[in-house]
Amino acid sequence: MLKKKENKKELIMQAALELFASKGFYTTTIPDIAASLKMSVGNMYNYFKSKDILAREIIKYISVYLGQQLREINEQDISTKEKTRKIIEIYFKTASLKPEMIDYFLRIYLSNREVFKDSCEGMLCVNEFVTEIMIYFEEGVKCGDLREQDFFSAFGLFMGYLGGMVFLNGENILPKDLNEYVDDISFNIYKALCSE
Repeated sequence: MLKKKENKKELIMQAALELFASKGFYTTTIPDIAASLKMSVGNMYNYFKSKDILAREIIKYISVYLGQQLREINEQDISTKEKTRKIIEIYFKTASLKPEMIDYFLRIYLSNREVFKDSCEGMLCVNEFVTEIMIYFEEGVKCGDLREQDFFSAFGLFMGYLGGMVFLNGENILPKDLNEYVDDISFNIYKALCSE
């Protein structure tokens, strides 16, 4: 029964993600999400009491999803340079296969902080993802591949680059497929962070 409820919550979050991406966060309503799933609004509220609660659960869901993928990379016995490439590859692959996830992170979570202020202070709602990025940085510094630096400046550089590329891709500005930029972007990010 619990597994069934969790599966239904995931279906609701996926439907909400798609509607937020196509219609916008503020114009999408709980009735819209319920209708897209052929659910009653009352039943929807059994899973999520408000759109703000749903919004916070979605960002946590995305963080767990990406965090798990990064954890698998961090656990591999490979160089920091290879990890950098694999992280970018995963991020771009997610942006290609599940664009609504990355779009939600970039356009909704980062630009509608008022929705996330309750119980999402700082980076609490994205801690799974951020923790794995921290581990990547810490291990890179420990083995001498990355230089010691403020986490937020390194994180900002890393995520700013990825977010910028995904944004350009979403606006159809890039002349090539996003995945064709993995080598160049990983080289640039690694060079900017490395200890040499």
